[in-house]
Amino acid sequence: METRRESSQPIRRLYGGLDSLASPDRYLFTPSDIRALVPDISVEAFRALLSRAAKEGRLERVCRGLYLYLPARPNSGLLLFHAAARLRAQEFNYISLETALSDAGIISQIPLNWITLMSSGRSSRIECGRWGTIEFVHTRQRPQDLSEQLVYDERCRLWRASPALALRDMKVAKRNLDLIDWSAAHELV
Repeated sequence: METRRESSQPIRRLYGGLDSLASPDRYLFTPSDIRALVPDISVEAFRALLSRAAKEGRLERVCRGLYLYLPARPNSGLLLFHAAARLRAQEFNYISLETALSDAGIISQIPLNWITLMSSGRSSRIECGRWGTIEFVHTRQRPQDLSEQLVYDERCRLWRASPALALRDMKVAKRNLDLIDWSAAHELV
């Protein structure tokens, strides 16, 4: 009986810690965040703990290096944006390309479950399971050179390009321009 109580203790500590940290606004956690809640268990025990929390429906892997704490009841419509901000917190990133142009009404087709960002980090596509895909496109542009063309989007927790900058990014990144409504673009630019 003693062994059973000891083996369940880390899961109780994990859930207790996540319950105290999580909210509808803070629901994404890295393995390092989670590990800090149970630092005294072995690496193997930690992996088993993550697996158990997933089987019990409390944690869900969003992508490599990021977990969703389901009891926090997040706004899943913003999850990809929040995940992008969390995954590349050390880089300069901003919403641009098709995502920014779609939001501005310059592209009529809305890319479903796919967001596009410019990033000082390397280009990559990150699959986020049922939520969709985050596409980072590398840029050498510096924040100080773009400050007048960016606004901070608090809901997404990311900078957002103006339509003019997003159009310029589309051309520089050699993206398909066929979906652009040029009459709408000229009105906004």
